[in-house]
Parts: sequence; structure tokens; C-alpha cells
Amino acid sequence: MDVDENNDNDVDENNDNDDDGNDGAPRRVAFILSKELVSSLLPSNRMRSNLSHSLISSLGLLKAPSIKVYKPVPATRKDLVAYHTPDYVDHVLDPVNSSRDVVSSSEGDEFGLEDDCPPFYGLHAYVPLVAGASLTAADILKKDAADVSIAWDGGRHHAQKSHASGFCYVADCILATLSLKRPSSPSSPLRRPKIMYLDLDLHFSDAVSHAFHTPAVGGGGVSPQVLTLSIHHTSPGFFPLSPLSTPLPTSDPFTLSIPLLPGASSPTFHRIWTTLVEPAHKAFSPEYVVVQCGVDGLAGDPYGVFNWCLGGEGGLGWCVGRVMGWEGKKLVVGGGGYNSPNAARAWAYLTSIALARPLPLDTPIPDHPAFPQYAPSFTLDVPAGNMRDMNTDEYLREVEGVVGGLIGRMGDVMGR
Repeated sequence: MDVDENNDNDVDENNDNDDDGNDGAPRRVAFILSKELVSSLLPSNRMRSNLSHSLISSLGLLKAPSIKVYKPVPATRKDLVAYHTPDYVDHVLDPVNSSRDVVSSSEGDEFGLEDDCPPFYGLHAYVPLVAGASLTAADILKKDAADVSIAWDGGRHHAQKSHASGFCYVADCILATLSLKRPSSPSSPLRRPKIMYLDLDLHFSDAVSHAFHTPAVGGGGVSPQVLTLSIHHTSPGFFPLSPLSTPLPTSDPFTLSIPLLPGASSPTFHRIWTTLVEPAHKAFSPEYVVVQCGVDGLAGDPYGVFNWCLGGEGGLGWCVGRVMGWEGKKLVVGGGGYNSPNAARAWAYLTSIALARPLPLDTPIPDHPAFPQYAPSFTLDVPAGNMRDMNTDEYLREVEGVVGGLIGRMGDVMGR
């Protein structure tokens, strides 16, 4: 694809567009993109990045007056060891280890570079680029150069401190959240911004939730800076297996999870958004929201678990639109999604929502090199599936009772 790599990072202040979601002011959007990111050879999502950015570009979204394209600054070793262990970082940054042929079985076992996370050519460059994309997006927000930062190549929420996991080789979500926690300048060392991490992926955000888990909340201590909230599928044996994926009345109120059964549809998402997500956000009142937009819950994904769609109340676009209406700054990252044309559709549509100019879902796919991959509809829409939604009123009442109680406890802690 042809990428406009405008690296003049001055924000365009002369924008006359109105944005009803931002008090009448234009919503400034930073978009993280480079040819190196687009050429990613990530085995689980080969060419998905290229497909997504090609569609976003062909729809003219990168030419909107209120968007600015930034090249990612690759993460340094120091950046990466802010969370990952030095041994893991040194291993994945070594070009010699970017090939399945040269990694021994024992090394692969030690660092998780096997099975769903095999070593691949270019791994040593991929890790700093993906981490750097999300860190660059966070830095732009901290400098108040944008209201929304988008890094669709980020969202790797399974990468562990010392090993790869679940198609994820670097914990960019954790690194970006840690960056947002830190003061933006030495002149404000006592400022403790609050960050809400909201995960919409089909899979539980195990690495992120565990990284910021605060089981000892209580007493008169300072409330945590980070709230994690994951909306995900649950069933016996479904990856990842984590005790934090199922809420209990005694759970940490700052590590929330909303497990959904097969067939989850827009009405289910609309309900839990209204009864749980909005109250959680209101109780925590964050300055930053990091939203992971994994799209493997959309109908048509190979996982085939949810009925979720892009449009309508409770659709993915509606949910992200609600986030955009919240106060504070937003960092938007990608995640799972294994029907690449549908992932491209979704992220293009969400980009238009971030710009406060949502595209009609019947928008024809523009003529560009990847056009044939959008057959048979050749439109932007990802319609709902037709499986039975197993999330009954009884089940949702049970989830709402437990999670609602945790949100109440969180509100008590925040009110101290």
C-alpha cells in the first residue's frame, strides 16, 4: 500500500469540523502507521495489517482534517524491560533467534516461542515496532497532542512478563498503560492519572489483568491507578485459563471481568454496557481509557463463538462510540481477529467513529488492490450471526449481581 508517512508531528489547529462528542470541538486523532508496521509477518495474522491500513487509506480516512499520521518510535530495550524480563527481551531482540530453524526446543520452551507463538523471520524488529506503536500513541496523549491515539497493530494482551503467549510476543498494552501512569513531566511528580483498560476481545485479557491485579485493596491505602475490565467469552477449557476471568464477590474490584456465554449478541452487549461498563467507568472516573478492540467476537470469525456485529445499539461501533463520548483521552489498539477482511472492515469503521464521522455501513469497498478479498458483499458492514444467544436473563442477572457488587466496592474505595 502507499502510506503517507507524514512525520511532521505538529497538530493542525485550524479545523472547522464540529464534533458533537467533544463539546463542539474537533476531536484530534493521532494514527500510528509506518511501512515497517504494515509489512508485519506475524504468523497468526499474516497480511492483516496491510489489509486494514489499505482499506483505511482507500476510504480517505487518513486525509480527514483532524487526523495526524505518526510514525512509531521503536521501543528500546529499556522500554521493554519496564515490564518484560531482561532475558526474554534479549532473546527476542537477537536477530539470530528470528527463525524457527535456529531456536532450540529448550529455548523455545523457556520463552514460549513454540506452538501458537513460533519464532518467525523479523521477530527482532516486530517486537520493538509493535511496542513502540502503542508507546508512541501513549506519549502523544501525554503531551496533549491528540484526544484519541490509534495503534491498530497493538493490543497484544496475552504476552507474559517472561514469555510469549496466545499469538502475543510483546505486552504493548501493559507497557503503554505503565507509560500513562508515569508523570508526563518532572514538574508534576505527584500527579497520579487514573487509567481504565477496557478489553473487548473474545479472549480474557489475562496478562493485562494479572499485571495490574491489586488483591489487597482495602483499609486506608491509596486507591489503584489502573482499572482493568475485560468482556470475554467463557467456557470450560477456553483460552486463557485464569482465575481472574470469572468474577467472585471477593474479587479485586479493580480487576473486573464480564464473562459471556456462546452466541453473545448486540442486545447482550447493550445490556451489560448499560448495567456494568458505564457504572464502572463512572465510579473510577479515569483520565485515560485504553480500549483493546479485538474483533474475534464478530460474526464470521473462525472462532465462531459470538453473534456480534458492527452496527446498531450494542454493536461494536456503538460500544466504541460510547467510549469516545467519555471524558478524558483514549488510546485505541487492535487485538484478535482472524477473518482479516472483517478485521479491516471493523477497524476502518472504528477509525471513522474516532473521527466523529462514522461511515455508513453500506459504504461500498473502494476499488483498490485488495478489493476482491471483500467478496461477496463488497461493503463495510459485518452483520450479526444467527446462533442462539445463550446469555439468558437469569445468567446476566447473576453476572450483574456479582460485578455490580464489585463496582460498588470500587466506588467505596474511590470515595475515601
